[in-house]
Amino acid sequence: MPGIKHVVGVAAYRLRVTWRARLPGYVAFVLLIALLGGVAMGAVAGARRTQSSFPGYLASTNPSDMQFFTGFAQITGDGYSPRVARAIARIPHVKHEVDTIGFDGNLQVLGNPIGRAIPGAAPPAVEGSLNGAYLAQDRVTVVRGRTARPTRDGEFVMSEGGAAQLGLHIGSTLPVAFFTNAQVSSPTYAGYPTDQPYLLIRLRLVGIVESSSQIVEDDDAALQNQFAVITPALTRRLVTCCAYYSYADVQLEGGLRHEAAVLDAAKRVLPNLGPAVGRQTYGPVIAKAERALRPTSIAFGTFGVIAFLAALLICGQVIGRLVRRDSEDAAVLRALGAGPSTTIGDACVGLFGAIVLGSALAGVVAVGLSPLAPIGAVRSVYPHRGISFDWAVLGLGFGCLVVALASAAVVMSYRGAPHRSARPEGDVERHSSLGAAAASSGLPPAAVTGIRSALGAQTGRDAAPVRSAVLGAILAVVVVVTSVTFGLSLRSLVSHPSLYGWNWDYALLSGFSGQEDLPAAQTTSLLAHDHAVARFAGIYLLTMRIDGQGVPALATTPNAAVGPRLLTGHGLHSSNEVVLGPATLAQLHKHVGDIVGANTGGPSPIHLRIVGTATLPTIKGSGEFLQMGTGAVVSSTLFPDVALNFQGSPIPGPNAVLISIRSGVKSSVALRSLDRITQTLNQPSNPDAPVGGVVSNLRPAEIANYGSVGSTPIVLAGVLTAGAVAALGIALVASVRRRRQEFALLKIFGFTRRQLAATVSWQASVCAAVGVILGVPLGVVLGRWLWTLFARGIWAVPDPTVSPLSILFVVLGALLFANLVAAIPGRVAARTPAAILLQGE
Repeated sequence: MPGIKHVVGVAAYRLRVTWRARLPGYVAFVLLIALLGGVAMGAVAGARRTQSSFPGYLASTNPSDMQFFTGFAQITGDGYSPRVARAIARIPHVKHEVDTIGFDGNLQVLGNPIGRAIPGAAPPAVEGSLNGAYLAQDRVTVVRGRTARPTRDGEFVMSEGGAAQLGLHIGSTLPVAFFTNAQVSSPTYAGYPTDQPYLLIRLRLVGIVESSSQIVEDDDAALQNQFAVITPALTRRLVTCCAYYSYADVQLEGGLRHEAAVLDAAKRVLPNLGPAVGRQTYGPVIAKAERALRPTSIAFGTFGVIAFLAALLICGQVIGRLVRRDSEDAAVLRALGAGPSTTIGDACVGLFGAIVLGSALAGVVAVGLSPLAPIGAVRSVYPHRGISFDWAVLGLGFGCLVVALASAAVVMSYRGAPHRSARPEGDVERHSSLGAAAASSGLPPAAVTGIRSALGAQTGRDAAPVRSAVLGAILAVVVVVTSVTFGLSLRSLVSHPSLYGWNWDYALLSGFSGQEDLPAAQTTSLLAHDHAVARFAGIYLLTMRIDGQGVPALATTPNAAVGPRLLTGHGLHSSNEVVLGPATLAQLHKHVGDIVGANTGGPSPIHLRIVGTATLPTIKGSGEFLQMGTGAVVSSTLFPDVALNFQGSPIPGPNAVLISIRSGVKSSVALRSLDRITQTLNQPSNPDAPVGGVVSNLRPAEIANYGSVGSTPIVLAGVLTAGAVAALGIALVASVRRRRQEFALLKIFGFTRRQLAATVSWQASVCAAVGVILGVPLGVVLGRWLWTLFARGIWAVPDPTVSPLSILFVVLGALLFANLVAAIPGRVAARTPAAILLQGE
């Protein structure tokens, strides 16, 4: 048995003298590995980059560790106190402190803004700082325009939502009147022009900005996060007289390790605010952002895994073709006395080099695709866009490609080695039953020949690479159908609010996006007599504790006429039951049917039975945020009156009313009717104007930001499809080259050029047809599975959508595209000279 040195020497010599003949096949093989493997690695790396994008962006803003509410003019007399700020800065473990000072309670926007009014929205916050908030610490990101110059008191920047609400654009000016705390607190205060403002100024909008609290937000939260930032120069002019509230943003030594001690010290510094001191960290913001980004990352990463499997399958077929191409040379080597190791080494040496080179180029392609990530809401503010090297993915992907493809090359070379071949010399062709049926069906000779070429199981050097062509067609169809199914399901989710918890047509919100109270009796009477309203239910938005964990709650009446969309179990039938969001159910480590302990602020804990799970709406109210998967639906009778009337309204009632419209009633008619109810409730007889307005749906962050994903998935799917189509084209070209003698013989027997080209077209059409027959159901199944995975990741209702019309377009497109790909090989086949047959002989 020859040694390794001998085997390598023979293989190297053979590669050196035959490289010209082998080069085209190896080049195509390298390019396929680079394209398909690069897409796979690029998708996985993009998924990782997307999932980690928010923490990366947040770090670039120099974030605070904690934030304290330090001043409120209506409680403390002054909205900002330098003494309190200095005291906070001197607390042990506080490394750095900046102040955020708000003025929106002491200003009046003049003129008639032309922007859109948002029902129930809180007024835009107008804030500034003396020592670096928004500029040096918790920096805002300018997405259009520029940063306001700190020394100019006539410039400001604003969020996208705030600018839209006021009808502003870059360069617009906004006249604003600022009033002192003494003026605002006066019982005779009437605002401009009755009262003379402390400062009347025209502010110029120079930039549109986003803050870290806005990047991944729900529609409802976006109502609360319309803000403007004025310059330190203007803040300095207003801080002593017109500050409405203030926050202290602090960075701590060692992060949040000393959080509890710092919070206790801050409460001692701020005794007048009592429990209102509170504190905020970026923990909930990060958790929400990662939760919103996770489904996209999962889907993106799953696409990468599918692309990797596709790369292995397609490249494996190409390896088989290259091994069969050299089968006659291997037989000659065997006849000259070469052993199995020598023939296998001869087949593998060139393949190994192509595999290593192609895998390395796949890493280059992945790096080239990296600027497409991150995708999603963070992309517009991500500080490190551009080329990215994910060495973990690149290294693992390179290793997996090399090991898997090299192993496939060894196995196929061993199986095709001459010493294992029991067949006689020459090519043996076995026609499929479909090919025989085509021959007996009366089809034209070109069609019969093309069908046999596409479906016949062929072996030998001159055999056409049938399986490569068919597999390429199947994969192309699978990828397209999967993408179409996923995309249509996403569109269905966005266009059907019931799938993300908004299982009604409209909601009548109390003031400040549902944080106040609606007058119960009057609201019920007006809705009950409205002919456009079919059903309605009042809800309270509160917070409760379940098994010791804080949980946002939607409190309603058992068997309410309107409620969230159920996922499992049944709805609320009695006051001793609870319906949970699936994420809350998982956090509690419970199952439907279990008993949980609950505390709703009453004198003693109560026990509730979990009767179902539901996709919950995103509404804030006075409690914590409900999310699609987070929260509880419970009976409002479990809460004490003080919890149900948190604002102390003289006419208490629910925070919001959920409304379903009668079938057949136009949305414009329903809205006009509900607007009249709003105007009635907000008459002067109700001095608190309790109704914020009517909203059609409030989308969660996972839905509100779906458009920011952009075309990246389509680009990657297109590249993968291009790889599969390229495999089909390569297979057809190789088929034509291998069958030149057959084409020459057909020409001698009377085939015209058109018939030879038609033969290749039929072969491509049959490959596409097989791809459609097998690829469409596989693509539908895969697309539905991916969508279900995505929907469950965000706790939406998993309701995948399949469009027969779209599938029909894919089928027709596959047949058309296959024939377009076959055009060039068909022309080559048509030009095959009859003399080739004599050369072969």
